[in-house]
Formats: sequence, C-alpha cells, structure tokens
Amino acid sequence: MACGTWEPLSEGISVLTSPEHTFNTDTILLASFSAPKHHELCADFGTGCGTIPLWWAGRNHPKHIWAVELQEQAAEQAEESVRRCGLSETITVIREDLRTLPRIPGMEELHLIACNPPYQAAGTGIISAGSQEQLARHELSCTMEDVIQAAFPRLRWGGRLCICQRPQRVTDAMVLFRQKGLEPKRLRLVQQRPEKAPFLFLLEGRRGGKPGLVVEPTLLIENGQGGISREMEEIYGEYRQRAGSASDGKSPKGEKTV
Repeated sequence: MACGTWEPLSEGISVLTSPEHTFNTDTILLASFSAPKHHELCADFGTGCGTIPLWWAGRNHPKHIWAVELQEQAAEQAEESVRRCGLSETITVIREDLRTLPRIPGMEELHLIACNPPYQAAGTGIISAGSQEQLARHELSCTMEDVIQAAFPRLRWGGRLCICQRPQRVTDAMVLFRQKGLEPKRLRLVQQRPEKAPFLFLLEGRRGGKPGLVVEPTLLIENGQGGISREMEEIYGEYRQRAGSASDGKSPKGEKTV
C-alpha cells in the first residue's frame, strides 16, 4: 500500500496524498469549474494522486471516469484511493503517457476531459529540483499542445476540455484550442484578493462549438476582510471548515498512513 496522508474531499471520499503528489486550490477550482453531469463519461489527464476524479465521483456522480497518469507513484496513490473509497466500478486509473495514449475501450466519445497541465512553458522559468516536481510544473514530458491534441479525438461532438493555467498563457491556450478544433466557450479568472491581479484562469473549449466566449465573473479566494469568500465556502461545501488552507494553496491536514 502507498504511504501518505488521507485528505477528505466529501462524505466517504478521501484522497491519498504524499509530499511528491498532493493537491492545492487550483486542483479544486478546476474540479468545480468542470463539474460533469451524472450521466457523463469523463477523463482527467495528468490526474496526479486522483483528486479531480474523486471529487467528481463524490459530488457530481458521472457515469465513468478515466484517470490518466504517467508517474508510477502518483498512479499508485490514485489506485489506492479508488480502492479505499469503493469506486473501482466508477474510476479507472490508466498508467500511460498522454503523447502515446493507446485506444482504450469506452474512451472514444467522452463528454468531458479536465487537465491541470504544467504551468511553465518549455525553456522558461527555474527548473524545480525534484524530478517528479519538474514533470508536474514544467513542460518537460507534456505540453499544453500535447494535452489538447490527446483530448480532441477522444471528445464527442460538443464534448468539453477544461484546463487551468497561469494568466500569462491565456493567449497560448486560446490559439491552441482553436488550432486543434476546440472552440473556447467559457473563461474565468481567479484572484486571491480583490486588490490582487489574477493568478489563474479556467478555460473550457468545446468540440464543434460555435464562436462566442463567455467571460464569467472573477472568482475571489478571499473576501475583503481576509477570510474565505462565500463562493469558496460553497465550493468546499460541508468541508469548508477545512478550507482555511485554501488561501495559502495547501490542502487540509488529514489521516496519515504508513
């Protein structure tokens, strides 16, 4: 069994985290922004420890979710979480590279794909020290173009790809979405506080979508008094008392396992 800390996501749903593979506010915001319907077939590309599929399973109840992850330890954590939560019939963890992802039965016509891709474009930024952190933060083994290229043929007509990224890459994302056949349909910026510039954007593109982008109201992490905003409390739901760590980008503390 993989070692780490169990973090609660919803009633009866927890995710096994480790120092190498955990989740933060960005992950939760993408899970909430993408929110599948109960009948939908979904995938999470670069799932890490499996937070987004587990969040969906506990709150949105889609028909099935494929969680694709390249790194072995992260995939093992996701698999352990799926087993512990009794979700083996709902979530399938796939250890594959997105760039060479084979044909997988059931994944041909997805309603929704989510991906929290590496934020640093190839050749930019300071490379992280750890190899696992490098893969998660820098476009070393997977670029935004790779994600979109892997998503397009697996989405049904009208299917959605949802990503989160740093604001400086919003133009890259818009251009790549359209080049690869996905029309940008929803855009939302995220700010820590009202006086701060956005630190994240959430974007949805649709296969076969008509031109027309809806820019949604900016999401604030904190209210004007330094506490968690009302919308963030709603996103965290019954576990909002654990969301005090959302303002510093960390996940709440949970049960350890060895």
